[in-house]
Amino acid sequence: MRIKMCSIHVTDPASAFDFYTTVLGFEPLLAMAEANLFIVTTPDSGGVGLLLEPSDNPVAEAYRRGVYDAGLPAIVLGSPDVVEDYGRLRDAGLEFRGEPAEDPSGISAVFDDRHGNWIQLHQD
Repeated sequence: MRIKMCSIHVTDPASAFDFYTTVLGFEPLLAMAEANLFIVTTPDSGGVGLLLEPSDNPVAEAYRRGVYDAGLPAIVLGSPDVVEDYGRLRDAGLEFRGEPAEDPSGISAVFDDRHGNWIQLHQD
């Protein structure tokens, strides 16, 4: 078995799709605006999709809001160079909780994806 798809709840899937492809550099996998269905991927993911899940269900929105308000990253994205990505994304206007930091697990930084989530970058 392998991971085929995972999801992240977002406040606006269409806008998040644009952000994840344009700013973060993901590739479009599927975009069906009429169904509010947006999935992105990366070339090295082996076809794994990241579903940008709408939070229009009250339970989903409560979960998304609770995780965000607690300051917990909703997902961890791998990066070959967190410091470089930090600079590029900061220059694009993204809000980070702090500068990249190193701990026993490696180098990481956490940013707000503007769509209701804290995202952790972790150096591969």
